[in-house]
Amino acid sequence: MAVVVTYHPDTDQVGRLVDALAPQVDDLLVMDNGSDADTLARLDQVLDHRGTVVPLGDNLGIAAAQNRGIDRARADGATHVLLSDDDSGPAPDMVARLLAALDEDATGRLGAVGPVAVDARTPQAPLVFTDQGSGPRRIRDLPRTEGTVVDVAFLLASGCLIDLRVVDDIGGMDEDLFIDHVDLEWGLRARRHGWRVGVVVGARLEHQLGDATRRVLWRSRDVHIQHTVRNYYTVRNTLWLVRGRAMPTRWRFGYLAWISRYIVYYLALVPPRWTRARLMGRAVRDALRGRLGRL
Repeated sequence: MAVVVTYHPDTDQVGRLVDALAPQVDDLLVMDNGSDADTLARLDQVLDHRGTVVPLGDNLGIAAAQNRGIDRARADGATHVLLSDDDSGPAPDMVARLLAALDEDATGRLGAVGPVAVDARTPQAPLVFTDQGSGPRRIRDLPRTEGTVVDVAFLLASGCLIDLRVVDDIGGMDEDLFIDHVDLEWGLRARRHGWRVGVVVGARLEHQLGDATRRVLWRSRDVHIQHTVRNYYTVRNTLWLVRGRAMPTRWRFGYLAWISRYIVYYLALVPPRWTRARLMGRAVRDALRGRLGRL
């Protein structure tokens, strides 16, 4: 079963996702985080009896929406759940390739798999993150053999196919994080409990990361630009995970260096600087005080 999370979505875009995804799954749930009545009615139209819209009534965050979708899928007898954002574009055979990788796993510990996700704005850098000592980094060279499973540091939520045995073992998504790093934390937790998470070569997904991209002179690829509110969640949740026990010790210094560069970049180069400064300052305070949840 597929669980798609929406938040004031572009319903035409959701329609294209449903066109691509519905033929690949047994059923489809759209968990909507607080859209208005007109948007919900439009979602019903684009689904056209190929799935169910579940209005959550308010913006509960992506983690809560995913958890409620997983609970409904389990209640309906699902053994696997495919998570998806509303702006992704799965290849026609993506789910079949992911399921095949799980079925063919000889270890019995491959708990979740995802596709090779590519942002069309930066196609030269697939969104595949492997553990490279000081933290996750984009992989430089993917294997060429289709069906190969590449063990990764974590999986992007969109396109992630989860064996529900893993959720039974380690629990669902951390709702206190609300949005950013939810997939990172869950992947870390799964790996800590002995489960593998991997990307399947040949399975493909188009996925947009961030709101826009910008060319920076000292970088070899474009930088993704986030909304001001996402700055808050990224800073807060990064610092919270660095403080906690979920993140490996060897990752913490790498993430502290990364979030420091992130803050300096946005304050120096991305308006509205005062709004970003205020929100990121609050994020630091909230992380230190353990204040999580919705902003």
